[in-house]
Amino acid sequence: MGTPAVTPVATDVERSAIKKVAVRLVPFVALMFFVNFLDRTAVSFAEPNGMGEDLGLSAAQFGLASGVFFIGYILLEVPSNMALHRFGARRWLARIMVTWGIVSLAFTWVNSTEQLYGLRFLLGVAEAGFFPGAILFLSQWVPARHRTRILALFYLAQPLTTVIGAPLAGLLINQHGAFLGLEGWRFMFLGVSVPAILLGVIAWFYLIDRPADATWLTAAEKDWLTGELARENDEKTAGHGGREGIKAAFASGRVWVLSLIYFGFIYGLYALAFFLPTIISGFEDEFGTHFSVMDKGLITAIPYLPAAIVLFFWSRHATRHGVRAWHVAGPAVVGGVSIPLALSMGSPTATVAVITVTACSIFAALPAFWSLPSRFLTGGAAAAGIALINTAGNVAGFAAGYITGWLHDLSGSYYLPLFLVGGFMVLSAVLMACLAARRGPTAPAPEQELITAGH
Repeated sequence: MGTPAVTPVATDVERSAIKKVAVRLVPFVALMFFVNFLDRTAVSFAEPNGMGEDLGLSAAQFGLASGVFFIGYILLEVPSNMALHRFGARRWLARIMVTWGIVSLAFTWVNSTEQLYGLRFLLGVAEAGFFPGAILFLSQWVPARHRTRILALFYLAQPLTTVIGAPLAGLLINQHGAFLGLEGWRFMFLGVSVPAILLGVIAWFYLIDRPADATWLTAAEKDWLTGELARENDEKTAGHGGREGIKAAFASGRVWVLSLIYFGFIYGLYALAFFLPTIISGFEDEFGTHFSVMDKGLITAIPYLPAAIVLFFWSRHATRHGVRAWHVAGPAVVGGVSIPLALSMGSPTATVAVITVTACSIFAALPAFWSLPSRFLTGGAAAAGIALINTAGNVAGFAAGYITGWLHDLSGSYYLPLFLVGGFMVLSAVLMACLAARRGPTAPAPEQELITAGH
């Protein structure tokens, strides 16, 4: 078994510095992520509530519209994160938010399948780099031993987007004709787009690129954060194989394996995000039930509240005991086994219960996963490596949307596409176990090493 890392006893300065970062920066960046994910998945609420019928979309066409977003995102992912590293998070994240808000607003007036494809592609171009940029930004503010907890607080925004966003989308869709005669789904796009533009403007003035410039930190807190982060970067560069630059990230075998692991998780995440509202709408035909638009929004939100709770406590355990292979591989196995069972249940309640298990599994693993790349990459290599891993997730986002819709049209149900989701998640678990095994069963686990196989 590996020897666990020794965690230094936190000083008063350390505790106060991390607390201030957690209070001053994490909620705002998490709010940006909340709006980002809501805008990205708003199409999933619009499709079963009028957009699909108005535009004449088949399941495959909707899947392609959901997935084409990721083509533009993939093309500009790494360049965008390198630009953030060069110009600073404050300017670049603010720019991303304003441009994606403007593109998202244009969905209010989409009138054809071709226009929908085009706007989804442009939305991906506009949003490119936001998520890896936010991960990189937060990683540049906290040392490695605090990173899992901070990233968990940030990642809570994603499941909470659906907990809050699904009922909100239902509420906006119910305002049919209330504003300029817009259909409810069009008004929903309008309502979720404006906050992105406003937050982008605020981010320009609110965010700070580095601890040394934070007026809300004391001199001692600035010195500690700056010194600790500089020491970690020096260790990664000199003693742990960390290398600067984009070539280092692309040459790292660990980065590519992590990319494949992330692919499996995000394939499952977006298969649920894009098609869960449609699956719930299908309960009416399958089980003879009837739900209002608001009911569907509330049901869609059900799996994500437990997921947020599990994410928090799972990440807290990983922070206290150190991130281990099973913090990532264990949830992948549970999610991979549970998701194909969902549509075999005999009632809407049982189906949603199993989907809840899957959602909990996916979200539990992600903060622990994202604490790994910055443990062996620094500087430009970290920017490129994180972007490359997230690019794999965006490939999964495209594939999940299109393949799920295509397989549904081919087979007439969601059984086959959900079995594929389960297979990809199990593959992620296997790769995580293999990555841990390659580190060696007796290898030490210093703070900057990637991972060890056990306690």
